[in-house]
Amino acid sequence: MKQTSTHTLLERHYEPGLWSMEALTLIYMLITTAMTLHYWRGLDNPTAMILTRAAMLAIMSATYGLYRLHPCRALRILRVVPVMLGLVVWYPETYDFCSQLPYLDHHFAQIDQTLFGCQPALEFRQHLKSNLWSEAFNMGYYAYYYMMGATLLFYLLRRYRQADNAGFIFLGSFFLFYLIFDFLPVAGPQYYFRAVGLEAAQTGIFPAVGHYFRTHTEMLTTEPGGIFSQLVQAAQEAGERPTAAFPSSHVGMSTITMMLAWKARNKWLFWLMTPLYALLCCATVYIQAHYLIDSICGLLAAIAFYWLTNQIYTKLPNRQNPKPNPAP
Repeated sequence: MKQTSTHTLLERHYEPGLWSMEALTLIYMLITTAMTLHYWRGLDNPTAMILTRAAMLAIMSATYGLYRLHPCRALRILRVVPVMLGLVVWYPETYDFCSQLPYLDHHFAQIDQTLFGCQPALEFRQHLKSNLWSEAFNMGYYAYYYMMGATLLFYLLRRYRQADNAGFIFLGSFFLFYLIFDFLPVAGPQYYFRAVGLEAAQTGIFPAVGHYFRTHTEMLTTEPGGIFSQLVQAAQEAGERPTAAFPSSHVGMSTITMMLAWKARNKWLFWLMTPLYALLCCATVYIQAHYLIDSICGLLAAIAFYWLTNQIYTKLPNRQNPKPNPAP
């Protein structure tokens, strides 16, 4: 396959219209702006949320303006950067929205108890306590963003004609997860078990906590481990919230990433990520971020979202027409 050269990236060539990812971001901002106005009095800082959207719109306009000054592939790819970084911005807001409603963790903990006769989020860690297992699972969990970034970058640089389709599937699925999180408040074991106590969780007592997590964001504490354990803990302390447990977007989006890697027909990309994917899926329960039912439903949601977003994309009037990929 012909490599993407610097000349190809910088050669002047105007492609009209928005990336589908840009259009999806604008739609998501519009929906969540309406939600912000609806919940205005219950939100901690709704004005900052509105200003964040104004800033995102300004950044997207700026990157689009740069592209219009010198229309080339490199600057068109640059326009993808703010919409992808926006995922980090929109995630904490799922907590702002869902915390307006009473939390439902008692139902999901009970589902795990009924299906499996225990709490897998507690038992899994107890049965594999060694530092070796801990580091392996945390390494997989930490690889989440790198796997997604590598796959999207591969499409942009090596499968450019399919990148718009892949981006629509990827970002559309992410936003579907976020919208579920906005209206389905589930904090996950690391918050819920801290709130009700480990003894209650181990004996199958799962009280409702109502709006408890609106004012409490304490997680279960774990003993310091190796480098990957520390990296995951630091990331959670910096950006995690009592939100987004069901369905697991870590399982869901990593599954979609693997499906896109397979679709790209690059065996090295797919097979190098496969062991990390397996560790990541296990890690969601091992590090107590999710109930096992969350991870199972994350996998099922990924399949449904991939199919749905791909079907929608094929019906868009201005979609790019991808050409078949050459053999890897």
